Amino acid sequence: MARAPLLQLSQVSLTFGGNPVFSGLDLVIQPGDRLVLVGRNGSGKSTLMKLMAGLIEPDSGARTLAPGTRVGYMEQEPDFTGHATLGAFAAATLGPADAYRVDMVAEGLKFDPQTPVAQASGGERRRAALARLLAEAPELMLLDEPTNHLDIEAIAWLEAELSDTRTAFVLISHDRALLRALGRGILWLDRGQVRRAEHGFDGFEDWRDRIWAEEDEARHKLDRKIKAEARWAVEGISARRKRNQGRLRALHAMRSDRAAQIRRQGVAAMELDSGPASGRRVIEAKGIAKSFGDRVILRPFDLRVMRGERIAFVGPNGIGKTTLLRMLTGEIAPDQGSVRLGTNVEMAVFDQARATLDLGMTLWDGMTGDPDLRVSGRSDQVMVRGQPRHVVGYLKDFLFDEAQARAPIGSLSGGERARLLLARIMARTSNLLVLDEPTNDLDVETLDLLQDLLGEYDGTVLLVSHDRDFIDRVATTTIAMEGDGKATVYAGGWSDYRTQAAQANPDPAPAAPAARKIAAPAQKTAPQPSAPPARKSGLTFTEKHRLEELPGLIEKLEHEISRLNDLLSDPDLFTREPVKFAKATEMLAERQAALSAAEDEWLTLEEKAAG
Repeated sequence: MARAPLLQLSQVSLTFGGNPVFSGLDLVIQPGDRLVLVGRNGSGKSTLMKLMAGLIEPDSGARTLAPGTRVGYMEQEPDFTGHATLGAFAAATLGPADAYRVDMVAEGLKFDPQTPVAQASGGERRRAALARLLAEAPELMLLDEPTNHLDIEAIAWLEAELSDTRTAFVLISHDRALLRALGRGILWLDRGQVRRAEHGFDGFEDWRDRIWAEEDEARHKLDRKIKAEARWAVEGISARRKRNQGRLRALHAMRSDRAAQIRRQGVAAMELDSGPASGRRVIEAKGIAKSFGDRVILRPFDLRVMRGERIAFVGPNGIGKTTLLRMLTGEIAPDQGSVRLGTNVEMAVFDQARATLDLGMTLWDGMTGDPDLRVSGRSDQVMVRGQPRHVVGYLKDFLFDEAQARAPIGSLSGGERARLLLARIMARTSNLLVLDEPTNDLDVETLDLLQDLLGEYDGTVLLVSHDRDFIDRVATTTIAMEGDGKATVYAGGWSDYRTQAAQANPDPAPAAPAARKIAAPAQKTAPQPSAPPARKSGLTFTEKHRLEELPGLIEKLEHEISRLNDLLSDPDLFTREPVKFAKATEMLAERQAALSAAEDEWLTLEEKAAG
């Protein structure tokens, strides 16, 4: 017997400011569903969450909730007004007999319920909002970007908690590792429609691209039919005017259908220019240390950063990652030791607090008012990598339209603010990128593009992030801030760090098992160039040589696949150049097959080398 759905939206339509957000939307949430809600920034994911939570009413359609079902909703920016402490906020919806649940969750998330709201950091507030949701124990949980401002340890705890729950949930997150681990189904919000797939997040991109390819093919056929019917209308209707009015009406209907089709939003046209090369040695830090009162942030620490390195800094919130980063870039001085920047260093900084964005300014003024981008005597142009560009044209590269250019920055979503900050950074030439939590709020497509750009960037990258997948894809070196002022350097990304740390410490701390469980890569990855060389004692001479050359081949294939994906992401390519589209599709399939074979061969040889 089929179970009744927990929640159902039927033919829901909603309009904001004259623009339809949803039209005729249908959605069903069943008991036990573990769904990830994905879509581009600004597509309406948070709005859909609020509709499901019953916080906003649709213009038309119905929201139906099963009798006795409670819906818990964690929004991106919870309102703490009227609550003195984090614990008071977390327990506000509970009876006295259930208040103990907040303390249980607080222990797992490691925050103090007695912390005054006025003194709480963004991460502590996020933990309190999670504690409130989990303590309520609803039948359906709606989580909107729960990992923003959380460190990796807290993300690991949340992932383990959601993995074990039997409660249905819908999750919005930019953390691809979390989506892969938790998702058992996908809700894809695209141009006001929700499509559902009954598989994990690993299959999302293939599913999405297949749907887009089918759309392109159908659009191409419709365009050809309209063109043929239009030619008939011009050449043949005069002799058969009366008996062919139906065919003419059909032509008008086809044109109306084509005009009503909503064009897919492209990817941001982001570019990085590394400019003139820095010296080979970018940063030299010797014996640097830092304390604030009795609290030790960093004990004497040495680091040499060479040109082209990608260094990730990881550790719990408040451990000192940003402080170390600011010391290395010369923004603050160490208590002892020295930091020396190399020659010809041109730095661009992405700060996690978005402090360089004036929320009262418009996007237009925020770009043209930047002294580094200002074009002398022109209020409508910005200097982009040495060339003047009209400010609206440049903002369109980052998916902002002309109306948004005159809107205040404060009206932008978190993802849009991140894109604006990236636009300002990428307008400059730089050879040292300092990125403090750049992945917060960015959608999957923009994250993929940023990752590819960093891969092709000739300069040096210093990165603070809690996104395990992003660190694995970008970093060549990971520096772990491990508490009590200790910082340890590991070769490779997050997964490499976890493996090396486990080998160095066979008796991990209690929190480590959950972290290890989630840190394991979901896909086979090529070895990092900086990782320790593999043992090859069990290989023949030819196999040793093959094992040494495979990482370069894998990297080359990944680069070619990235280029082909960029080419095929053009929604008009099939119509404009069908032969080129077919050839690129064929080449992409060949490269993907070759990559899979190369990865399998590398894994086989690695296992043989290890005996």
